[in-house]
Amino acid sequence: MKSISRNYLYNLSYQILTLLTPLITAPYISRTLGVNGIGEYSFSYSIVAYFVLLAGFGIPSYAQREIAYNQDDPYGQSRIFWEVISLQIIFVTLSLIGYYTLGKVWGVDSQIYWVQALNIVAIFFDVSWFFQGLEEFGKIVFRNFLVRIANIALLFLLVKTPNDLILYTFIMAGMNVVSGLLICLFLKNYIRRVPISEIHPFHNISTVLQLFLPQIAIQVYVILDKTMLGFWADTYTENGYYEQADKIVKMCLSVTTSLGTVMLPRIAFTFAQGSIEKVREYMMKSYRFIFSLSIPMCFGLIVTASNFVPWFFGPGYEPVAKLIAIESTVIITIGLSNVTGIQFMVPTKRQNELTFSVVAGAIFNFVINLFLIPAFMSTGVAIATALTELVVTTVQFWLVRDFFSIKEIFKQCRTYLAGSIVMILGVSFLAKTLSPSILHTLILIIAGGLMYIACLLLMKDDMLCLAIGKVKRKFSH
Repeated sequence: MKSISRNYLYNLSYQILTLLTPLITAPYISRTLGVNGIGEYSFSYSIVAYFVLLAGFGIPSYAQREIAYNQDDPYGQSRIFWEVISLQIIFVTLSLIGYYTLGKVWGVDSQIYWVQALNIVAIFFDVSWFFQGLEEFGKIVFRNFLVRIANIALLFLLVKTPNDLILYTFIMAGMNVVSGLLICLFLKNYIRRVPISEIHPFHNISTVLQLFLPQIAIQVYVILDKTMLGFWADTYTENGYYEQADKIVKMCLSVTTSLGTVMLPRIAFTFAQGSIEKVREYMMKSYRFIFSLSIPMCFGLIVTASNFVPWFFGPGYEPVAKLIAIESTVIITIGLSNVTGIQFMVPTKRQNELTFSVVAGAIFNFVINLFLIPAFMSTGVAIATALTELVVTTVQFWLVRDFFSIKEIFKQCRTYLAGSIVMILGVSFLAKTLSPSILHTLILIIAGGLMYIACLLLMKDDMLCLAIGKVKRKFSH
């Protein structure tokens, strides 16, 4: 049995690199391409994203779960692998045909849309789901590390002016293809030959479809808002504002959602063994962990956004600070819905409830965007996103009330809420005396982190004390 803490650290190390990548490249790219260029990239990607979704067709979630169920059966893993690859070939091909047809009917004449098609091709080569199901996260992190470093280097070396938008798009999409090719190199030590007569790619297609439906709904309110904003606005500028704000918020969010990738195969395996109480124990620990990170990150973004946006993105991006403050609440709500939906509903075969929750969110998001975007543009999108994630999380909690005590879940957050309130009061007072600069933003972040940790130590938080104890034991050895 793989170590959850080790796998989380593997995933966290990659998420830290994911955090560092935009921190390194965003100031350069935002100034090089400009807010309009960033907005055009955001809008074009929002179009191809629907076809990327079709190419995936819910297959990765299904495959990861099935591999996890068969961790002790190498031959079964190989059979599942070939069935999934067969499905990926079919759906990637259909997606490419659909995207090309739309482009011709729409009369697309900009190269950026055709370059974005590489994101669809990348789905075929990405077999991360196989290693996630086996809880072999070290290989995925190693692959991702190489790709991220190469991505950063290419952006600085090749993207020089606003006219390099197509080249920027090619690098971003092309590295996704390279990423998939690299992970395939590890397969030869795991995959066995399986007779074609035993490969039945469509035998679980109804389950795959059930997992695909929530992804459609999620994409509707994750991507559709950018598409709607692009159609309503006169220029790509509003998309540029929202893209940058969304990038910062999702960057922080990735630290918490990385736990879901680790816990899904573990909970799936535990559920398959019939250990229901152990599943419940894992879940309560996950909720507590999410609260411990998401609440201070949300509060921290709210209070520091106006300090770091001016120097980080440069002139012309001032409205981004307000958008970050509005959207930052999704760090908490998505963190919680990731635990409930991805860590619990998917591995315990309650995907229909997951579908219901995200469909409710998608409908709500579409309707509220119809009112908010024309009136408030990018601000309206940020408000709609925050409210939508709250709706999704609330619906999911209502659906799992038979398995979890909602009161018990929220008892996990009391310590972290108290510490975060102290932190935001202290940092708000300090921020009044500091002007926007790299040094002053670092001061605010460090001061806020120290205040939060000090509060948890004073309240003798069990999880923090346990983490400190583990670190002490490591050093003592």
